[in-house]
Amino acid sequence: KKPKVIAKKPKVAKKQKPQVKEKLATETLSSNVSECPPLGLESLKVKDNQLRASSFKRRGLGPHRGRLNIQSGTQDGDIYDGAWCAQYRDKNQWLEVDARRPTRFTGIILQGRNSIWSWDVVHSYKVQFSNDTLVWKPCMNGTEEAVFEGNQDAETPVLALFNTSTVARYVRINPQTWYQNGTQGHICLRAEVLGCALPEPTESRDKLDFRHHNYKEMRKLMKSVNDACPDITRIYSIGKSYTGLKLYVMEISDNPGKHELGEPEFRYVAGMHGNEVLGRELLLNLMQYMCQEYKRGDQRIVRLVKDTRIHLLPSMNPDGYEMAFKKGSELAGWALGRYSYEGIDMNHNFADLNSVMWTAIELETDRSKLINHYFPIPEQYTSEEAFVASETRAVISWMQNIPFVLSANLHGGELVVTYPYDMTRDWAPREHTPTADESFFRWLATAYASTNQVMSNPDRRPCHNKDFLRYNNIINGADWHNVPGSMNDFSYLHTNCFEVTVELSCDKFPHASELPIEWENNRESLLVYMEQVHRGVKGVVRDKDTEAGIADAIIKVDDIDHHIRSAADGDYWRLLNPGEYRVTATAEGYLPSSRTCQVMYDYYPTICDFNLTKIPKQRLKDILAKGGKLPKDLQLRLRQLRMRKLRVTTKAINQRRAAAAKRAKRV
Repeated sequence: KKPKVIAKKPKVAKKQKPQVKEKLATETLSSNVSECPPLGLESLKVKDNQLRASSFKRRGLGPHRGRLNIQSGTQDGDIYDGAWCAQYRDKNQWLEVDARRPTRFTGIILQGRNSIWSWDVVHSYKVQFSNDTLVWKPCMNGTEEAVFEGNQDAETPVLALFNTSTVARYVRINPQTWYQNGTQGHICLRAEVLGCALPEPTESRDKLDFRHHNYKEMRKLMKSVNDACPDITRIYSIGKSYTGLKLYVMEISDNPGKHELGEPEFRYVAGMHGNEVLGRELLLNLMQYMCQEYKRGDQRIVRLVKDTRIHLLPSMNPDGYEMAFKKGSELAGWALGRYSYEGIDMNHNFADLNSVMWTAIELETDRSKLINHYFPIPEQYTSEEAFVASETRAVISWMQNIPFVLSANLHGGELVVTYPYDMTRDWAPREHTPTADESFFRWLATAYASTNQVMSNPDRRPCHNKDFLRYNNIINGADWHNVPGSMNDFSYLHTNCFEVTVELSCDKFPHASELPIEWENNRESLLVYMEQVHRGVKGVVRDKDTEAGIADAIIKVDDIDHHIRSAADGDYWRLLNPGEYRVTATAEGYLPSSRTCQVMYDYYPTICDFNLTKIPKQRLKDILAKGGKLPKDLQLRLRQLRMRKLRVTTKAINQRRAAAAKRAKRV
C-alpha cells in the first residue's frame, strides 16, 4: 500500500472552507519545510542521549527508538523494536528532544509503531518547549493550547506545522489520544522535529550544488559539468524508464567515448530504489568534484581520470524518484518511490543465475565440465512477456556492451557494505553464502566501510534492528537477508565485473541540509573504492604470430574457481588480493599458456601478458585459407606430428598382427 501523506495545521478558531484551509496548509508546508530542516532523529544526527521520555515499556521501546521511519526486528520484544512506547497509558506521557543549542522549532512529523504484530498509533498530541527542562511553555493556537492531529495508520508520516515558530532548546511531544483497543493499545510513536539551529551549521568546504535534483535539474547539472570539462566528460543514455525518462550516464575519462587498451572500466549505479536518494546526489557531487579538481591539477584525480574509464549512473529508477521527490524528504515514508512505475523491485529483477549454477553443480558429476563464469541468461527471462523492468533490461545491455571490471550499487536505509552472494543456496532467510572470491570481496567492502566517516565511527549506534558494527560494517549479502535476482550476483556470474552494495545512510531521503555532511562522510570512500579497480593483475592476450588481441580468452587463477574473459581487444583485468598466483590463459584454437604473477600493494596492477600459439591444425587452416606459405616452424611441427602418427599407426598394426598370429596358433 502506498503511503498517503497528510499535512495538517492546528485547529483554528476562525471557520474556513475546507479547500481554503487545505491550500493554506500546503503553502505553509512548502515554506516552512524548506526554511527549517529536520533536527536529525531519522538520520541519527540526534544522538540517543538527546532523547528522553516520561516512561517506556522496555529497553527495546525506549526513547532512542522514537525516530521517524525506524524499522523493527521480526520479533516483538527484542532490543530493536519499532517505536518509543510509554509504560503508562495517560495524558502525562511525553517524548523529549534536546537540540543542545537554541533552535527555532517549526513543526513535528509523526508516525505510529513499526511492527508486524502490534498496531499502535497516536491520534492527537500537544507540544511544549523549554530552555532548562524546568519551565515548559505550551505551543499555542491563539489563546488555547494547540492540539495537533496525529496518525490514523502506523506508516504514513503526518506533518504538523506550528502557527508561530518558537525558539527553545528542548521540545516535548505530549500524546492526548491514541488507538486503545481495550487493554492492547499503547502510546507509541516515531517522530522527527523540524527546527533551525542558531547559529546555522557550517557546510562542506567543497563548492558543490548541495540540494535534491529532480529529473530536469539532474539533467541540467550533468550538462553544466560536461560544459565545464568537455575534454574529460561525455553524457550518454543507456535506455529509458517505463514513463520515457532517459537513463543518463556521465562518463569521465581522458578519452571519453572510447575503450582504451589496458584501461579498466568502472561504474557507480545509484537510485535503483527511487526513494533511496543519497547515492544520486553523491554521484552528482562526484562528477562536479572530479571536474573541478582535474582542472585544479589535483594529481590523485588526474591519475584516476587518465588511468580509468569511469561511468556514473545517478538514477536507475527516475520514475520512482520523481514520486518520492514530490512528497519531499520527510513525507515520502519508507516505501514510496522504491519500486519502478510498474511496481517492480529492481533489486530482485535480474536473472537468477545462482539457481542455474547450483542446479548444474548438483546434476553434473564431472566437475571439469562445469562452467563457473559467463552463465547465459535463461531464455524465458529474455522473452517480451517476462516481468522485467525496462530499466533492468537497459542496465543488462549496458553491462554486456562495456567490459566493466568493478562496480558499486548505492542504496540507503542502513549503514553497511554487502558483497555477493546475495542469494542463499537453499532459499533460507539468511545464510552465509560466499563466492570463490570471498577474500577479495571482503577487501572491497572494507575499502569503502573503513574510509567512511560514519561507518568507521566506533561510537555510532545501529540504524534500525541490526548492529553491523559487530561485523566491521561489512557483511555477506545472503547472511543479512536472501535476495534472489540481485544485480551484484548477476554482475559476477554473467560478466567480469565485481560489484558490492553500499547502504549509505540510515535515512533513505536525507534533508537537503544534510547533503554537505553526507558528502564529507563519503567523499574519500567513493575515491578509494574507485582506486581498487587497479588492484590485481592485468594484461593483453595476443596471437603469437599476428600479435592481434584475442577476444574471449579465458583467464584462470589456480585455487580460485571463477574465471574471467578478455575483452574485444584482448585486454583483461583480474582483481586479486596481494599474493602470488599461477595464472593460465586459454582460447579456442590455441595452446594454453601459464605464468606466475606477483600482486603487490601498489596502486598499479601487475602486468601479465600472454602470447598464445595456435594449435597446428588451426594454424594450418588459417594459413591455407589465406593462400599463404607455411613457415618453417609449422612445417617442422607438422612433420613431427606425421611421424608421431605414423609410429602410432605402425605400432597398432603390429599389435593387431601379433594378436592374429596368436589366435591362429591356438586354432
